[in-house]
Amino acid sequence: MLRGTWSDPHELGEVLATYAARWITERGGLSERTVRFYEGLLRLHVTPVLGGKDIRRLTSPMVRSWRQGLIDGGVGASTVAKAYRFLRAVLNTAFDDEVIRRNPCRIKGAAVERPEERPVLTLGEVQLLAAAIDPRYRAFVLLAVFGSLRWGELMGLRRSDFDLEAGLVRIERAVSEIGAKQIIKKPKTAAGVRTVALPRWVIPELLRHFDIYAEQGQDGRVFVGSKGATPLRPNFSSVWARALDGAGLAGIHIHDLRHTGNHFAAMTGASTRELMGRMGHASMDAALIYQHRTADRDRAIADAIDLMLTGFDELPVQLVAAGASESSSDGQGHGEGTPADF
Repeated sequence: MLRGTWSDPHELGEVLATYAARWITERGGLSERTVRFYEGLLRLHVTPVLGGKDIRRLTSPMVRSWRQGLIDGGVGASTVAKAYRFLRAVLNTAFDDEVIRRNPCRIKGAAVERPEERPVLTLGEVQLLAAAIDPRYRAFVLLAVFGSLRWGELMGLRRSDFDLEAGLVRIERAVSEIGAKQIIKKPKTAAGVRTVALPRWVIPELLRHFDIYAEQGQDGRVFVGSKGATPLRPNFSSVWARALDGAGLAGIHIHDLRHTGNHFAAMTGASTRELMGRMGHASMDAALIYQHRTADRDRAIADAIDLMLTGFDELPVQLVAAGASESSSDGQGHGEGTPADF
């Protein structure tokens, strides 16, 4: 009472569900899809246990017990982290509003998502998948991989976005899905608006696709279904399942195509900034994921260092000899695995 923080325990304060619902409506600049997502987290994962609690009476043990209940109930690790982040953000605002004296969300690492490592297709598997899928969507597979494009970006493409002579595609819009509703919008961040260079051998397949499947006119949609509508992701699942079966692949998600393309780009030795530009990311975090060390890349680095060592006169004789014996020369100082090959 002397500190001025006492509240009457018999006085009922605002419950968490009501405060959180108002928090969502008062957040400016949220897309309709994000609002729906927050509402789902609140309805499905927060309200059943904590929604009826007086927001002033929430404690850290309550939050720990709630989170553990989600985990024990089989909720995915990524969803648990998202729900925790949502609750923490709501209670941060409650703290700023002086509704609570301390945010009870204090579990270290609980807000961090640790998604499982997704598979990376080989070039051969990409070709198999492109051959097995409905021909209407062969270009979809190639652009997703070799352009590192997202589903929504692919569905938003128009003929005018392509300069096939230069091998370029411009990303200026994306299709967002909310249930069966499709909304054309700008990419999520300014970095999402970008121009991507495509491998030359993809161009003939794109020309074929434009001739047969794309809408006519400069503003024509590049990808349309057999009935003339922009494909919805849920409806595309049957097309995707048949393609995986035909290619002899299993457990591959549509987003794994972009994941594979990002991996290929990183393996060329592209810098973090170059990967960010190609992938359409404003932060380095996603780009760094694809610059993880691999055995092939690590071997190439070691071979390049080996080449430098062979020409360093001050090294002990045995080291120079060892390096020379394992490097092959083409007469110009470039053996297999040298920087000239990178």
